[in-house]
Amino acid sequence: MSDKDQKLAIVTGASRGLGAAIAERLGARGYHVVAVARTTGALEELDDRIRAVGGAATLAPMDVTQPAAMIQLVQAVLDRWGGCDLWAHAAIHAAPLGPAPHVDPKDMDRSISTNITATHGLSVLIEPLLRARNGTALFFDDPRGGESFFGAYGATKASQIAFARSWQAENQRIGPRVVIATPKPMPTAIRGRFFPGEDRSALTPCRTEADRILSELAI
Repeated sequence: MSDKDQKLAIVTGASRGLGAAIAERLGARGYHVVAVARTTGALEELDDRIRAVGGAATLAPMDVTQPAAMIQLVQAVLDRWGGCDLWAHAAIHAAPLGPAPHVDPKDMDRSISTNITATHGLSVLIEPLLRARNGTALFFDDPRGGESFFGAYGATKASQIAFARSWQAENQRIGPRVVIATPKPMPTAIRGRFFPGEDRSALTPCRTEADRILSELAI
């Protein structure tokens, strides 16, 4: 089977948490996974887990907020695979919690650039890859907009999902398919920072949520 006949998934934010679980489960389902994240060591550990379940991955230690890097990535995918069956976008910047007027300006800038600007830029680049294979863009909602102390994260995550909903509405007839999943609370590092001391045994494992979400997508 040639590379252009291989099912291909791009997972942005693949190094940890739900993104890593999605990437691992896609590998087990026969997808070649292009795993994008800034942390090389975590990507290498993900690669080991994907190989252990019989899958294959290409590691892309890149920052989604760097347009030149994302253009290079998408061009490489186009040249090798000719398109993309699934883009799962789990990359997120979660600023520390605090009163809205006290959010550090650098954290607000990073939240905007990662959660909003990079999402738009990636949609521009990846949409042609998805169209080539009648593919799916997958986003993950976390509805915390308006909650106390979630000013930076809640506002920018809500903006990201509002953008995705517009894209979803626009593409109902022409594609690509846009799906917005709302994961159950999971024992991720981000949640651990948001809710220190929480009983993590009551949370849903990331792999369990990954299986549920992919099954609902019929993947």
